[in-house]
Amino acid sequence: MTFDLPAGELVLLAGALICGGFLTGILSGLFGVGGGGILVPVLYELFGFIGLSDDVRMHLAVGTSFAVIAPTSLRAAYAHFRRDSIDIALLRLLAPVALVGIVAGAIVARIADASAFQFIWVISAALLSASILFKPTDWSLKGDLNSPSYYVPIGSVIGFVATLMGVGGGAQITATLALLGRPMHQAVGTASGFSAFLAIPALIGFIWAGWNATGLPPGSVGYFSLIGAAAIIPASVLAAPLGARLAHGLPKRKLEIAFALFLLLVGMRFLFALFY
Repeated sequence: MTFDLPAGELVLLAGALICGGFLTGILSGLFGVGGGGILVPVLYELFGFIGLSDDVRMHLAVGTSFAVIAPTSLRAAYAHFRRDSIDIALLRLLAPVALVGIVAGAIVARIADASAFQFIWVISAALLSASILFKPTDWSLKGDLNSPSYYVPIGSVIGFVATLMGVGGGAQITATLALLGRPMHQAVGTASGFSAFLAIPALIGFIWAGWNATGLPPGSVGYFSLIGAAAIIPASVLAAPLGARLAHGLPKRKLEIAFALFLLLVGMRFLFALFY
């Protein structure tokens, strides 16, 4: 961990992160999501603003995102647990295979360059936004989630992709469980439990992946910015109610469309970064 930048640059870094935290909180409250899908692109732009190298910029954005996701997802999971809306039995099946995906994601993060992360974001943002914009209202799949042929690919693939994206995997789990016929409240609650489980080992994995990396900003522990987390968490918590207030003035479907368009913009931004 280093703190060897001039005081003026440290202040600039902290100020930019606080502003990013407020933006993240507003967008999170507005769209009803907890994080990484908003936080990673915000951090990516902020780290570029302060002049970080592209070699570490995306890695640091993803790793720091998990430090914010961890406490928020744990709090959400506890709230859902108290309402008995988490399928604990299913989580016990998903957790071990998700851990395999998380470890694989951390290993890839250690050896991959930024383009791998950006490619995952482009594909995932396109699929998620398409599923929101064109979601069928009366179509579902049939399947036994207790069967290894279902929970093994679901847990491992979502664990791997979510780790490289810097997200908790909640949106993917919710969509998958809903598609397989689970009640929406149970799908959301189980997804929050999955996110809580994923965030902490993923954060540890990114600390390990970036332990000897060069070009990191002050206050970094591997691919995790302590300054970033300290500035963003309180700022986003303070700003989230404002976003929620804005959300209550818009119909649910319009919010979904707005979030899908946001994801498309993020995907296009990373697609542009891949080629230019």
